[in-house]
Amino acid sequence: MDLILTLFGEGDELNALQMGLRAFTLYLIALLFIRASGIRTLGKKSSFDFVVSILLGAVLSRAIVGASPYWATVSAGLVIVILHRLLAWLCLYYSKLGIAVKGEERLLYCNEVFLEENMKKSFLTKGDLMESVRLQTNRNSLESVEAIYLERSGKISVIKKDA
Repeated sequence: MDLILTLFGEGDELNALQMGLRAFTLYLIALLFIRASGIRTLGKKSSFDFVVSILLGAVLSRAIVGASPYWATVSAGLVIVILHRLLAWLCLYYSKLGIAVKGEERLLYCNEVFLEENMKKSFLTKGDLMESVRLQTNRNSLESVEAIYLERSGKISVIKKDA
């Protein structure tokens, strides 16, 4: 026990070696937690997934600098990951919960008509949609576009017309 206390320290009176060892071990723990929370956490970045990234960073950093007890912050991080996985699992089976937690896609353009009300709700302009059209179709016109959606992840997807 004395060796652990010497290596990791206690409270906010930490030396450089103790903070370095805490950072090293928390790096490995954070990596384990991010992997456990799923690929979506780093891949698709919906608000649901951002919450885990932000909270893990905030909570685990407290253990590095000694602002909170080491094992208490590790257990708090584990609770965040478990809650994230539990909510993701529940969203698979309860679509209304999935919509509440992750949101819902929104149609912004269809059949050569901009859906102004949905664009306003999404805080998007025609210029924003045209940017996505240019990036995804390599064209500066809507003639080959059937529909444009704001996806749950916050990305804009462009559906091309069938040739």
